[in-house]
Amino acid sequence: MSEDSWFGWRGRQIAWSRRGQGPALVLCHGTPWSSALWRPYAEALAEDFTVYVWDMPGYGRSSKNPDHDVDLGVQGEAFVALLAHWGVERPHMVAHDYGGAVALRAHLLHGVPYASLCLVDVVALRPWGSAFFRLVKEHADVFTQLPPQIHRGAVEAYVETASYRGLSGEALAMLVDPWLGDEGQAAFYRQIAQADERYTADFEGLLGTVTTPTHVVWGTDDTWIPVDRAHRLHAAIPGSTLTTVPGAGHLIPLDAPVVLATALQRWLSARRES
Repeated sequence: MSEDSWFGWRGRQIAWSRRGQGPALVLCHGTPWSSALWRPYAEALAEDFTVYVWDMPGYGRSSKNPDHDVDLGVQGEAFVALLAHWGVERPHMVAHDYGGAVALRAHLLHGVPYASLCLVDVVALRPWGSAFFRLVKEHADVFTQLPPQIHRGAVEAYVETASYRGLSGEALAMLVDPWLGDEGQAAFYRQIAQADERYTADFEGLLGTVTTPTHVVWGTDDTWIPVDRAHRLHAAIPGSTLTTVPGAGHLIPLDAPVVLATALQRWLSARRES
């Protein structure tokens, strides 16, 4: 079974898809990515799970209305509403980058239960945000006015720094294309402008209360969110386990697909059987 649809929420249109059968599994993307980053994993895991992927409002195929906030607080609330729309309770959760903050906000601040939680190079502990990210945040209005070709070059150069092994032309286009054109360009700088560490500060003190089986996966060569955060997060969540992946950067789904897919399959299979 495969289904692609949209969910209307507070004037936004949230793109999502579902495939496979079995226990519910949700894959959450980060920034500046979309659910496209997870689609190959969703297809592989659909043999054992009903897999859900979605594009956060302002990302990927979801609506990018300039009047709509896209901060992490909004994304957490949107995710809670989307789970209710799906009728999904206690799913297995895999999250990357910003998706980690969204998943943790839903769990710790909104009381959403998970069967298991896998956090992959996530935004969860301060400080976070690259030097470019901070520069854009301070001057978002200026960057929004860049000529299209210069904007494209800036986004491509920025995205490429997230990979340790380098990106193919196809992978680079998959990541960058949603941010092109007038709507995409404005949305790219808007989501950075609304980034704020207070949204992770909200739950940092609650990490010690997590009782859900939790696994942390991190690329040792992540320059966006260095691997020390993995060890801090592992220490903060009682009973969590940790896998570090040499030769992988922040874009570990592309840098080390076989290693990550194996780690996810092993983790999820064990949780499915427990």
